[in-house]
Amino acid sequence: MGGPDKLLEEAGGEPLLARVVARAAAAGARVIVALPQADIARRGALAGIGIGGAVEIVPVADPGEGMAASLRAGARRAGPGPLMIALADMPDLDTSDYARLLAAFREDPATPLRAAAEDGTPGHPVILPTALAAGLAALKGDRGARGLIGPGPVRIMPLPGRRALTDLDTPEDWDAWRASAGT
Repeated sequence: MGGPDKLLEEAGGEPLLARVVARAAAAGARVIVALPQADIARRGALAGIGIGGAVEIVPVADPGEGMAASLRAGARRAGPGPLMIALADMPDLDTSDYARLLAAFREDPATPLRAAAEDGTPGHPVILPTALAAGLAALKGDRGARGLIGPGPVRIMPLPGRRALTDLDTPEDWDAWRASAGT
């Protein structure tokens, strides 16, 4: 972002991180948020979302490594089993999207499930079955789990519009999103 923390920027009257976490938890998901131990501001943003014990914060020991460190920390806390990887900078996903993904995954828990835009363009979140989620422990660097799901079959679940693609990484992304959302 070159300045402000994108996850603490206001989205619909609350910090983006709190918005995303509250929506996932309201869908009935166990939510594990991987944050650097010293990240007091982000922890504070989560303290006020009022969803009780549905959210666990796990420290990331080596946040300088990038996304793999967060994925490993979250996977360790989750333990064996399937795992949904949801990015915290995606403001348009709502509770019903998370619930639909969870329900669809239960229908075929051996195949990865990936959210997509309405036109089928792959996006996020992604749910990894137990056999693939175990591979998160070996990830390194600033990359996600794409290599774990690439070679085999993946089910795609289109969500309305571009919800599964809207990702706010830059000030320009935020400006465009705010203009389109009317905020």
